[in-house]
Amino acid sequence: MNRRKLAMVASLAFALILGLIGTKQGQAQAPKTAYPNMAPLDQYFMADRNTEIALARSAAPEAISGDAKILVLGRHGYETAVEGKNGFVCLVERGWMSPSDAPEFWNPKIRGPICLNPQAARSVLPTTYKRTEMVLAGRTKAEIIEGNKAAFEKGELPPLEPGAMSYMMSKEAYLTDNDDHNLAHLMFYAPPLDGKAWGADLPKSPVMLIPEFKGAQPIDVFIVPVGRWSDGSAAPVM
Repeated sequence: MNRRKLAMVASLAFALILGLIGTKQGQAQAPKTAYPNMAPLDQYFMADRNTEIALARSAAPEAISGDAKILVLGRHGYETAVEGKNGFVCLVERGWMSPSDAPEFWNPKIRGPICLNPQAARSVLPTTYKRTEMVLAGRTKAEIIEGNKAAFEKGELPPLEPGAMSYMMSKEAYLTDNDDHNLAHLMFYAPPLDGKAWGADLPKSPVMLIPEFKGAQPIDVFIVPVGRWSDGSAAPVM
């Protein structure tokens, strides 16, 4: 998988990273289907609760997700389906956790299993709750991004904690309509800074800077592809 495909798949967060189509330099490739508006709400839900629980757990190796708190998307937002023991939280993100300019922000097929470590669960997950609350209230994309920004500025969303990161290693994820649809990777959250400080987006570097929270919150997301899915089987990285 080349860097163009990596950037396309790594749009979620999701994340899950969920929605960047094209490279950081702006060489865009249009998605196969346009998603200018939100689809009917039912298309974003999964029909079977147990299937969503299993998909959420698949974001990280069992040694992590087996004792994690599991969330599922309900009619009133994310709900706790399984109580956890280790401070990690796993859920399946939807496309609205993509950057504001992502063409697939409203793609109802997006399913981004993610497991957040305790630091990310405390300081990044509240943004997922907030955006989802606005989606379920019927807000537009512009209103969601502005609402996210206003909530942070008012102190309704916590500042980023040092050490926040997440796992997105599910073999069953669907992160984009383009190409391979998926990418096994880790995500590291940091205050905004020059990506060169991480060696991001440099020739042959595996690290990519993804502006998932662009225009909404001062968080940069650095993505590092990994060579294995959460079940231990080999995954393509380049």
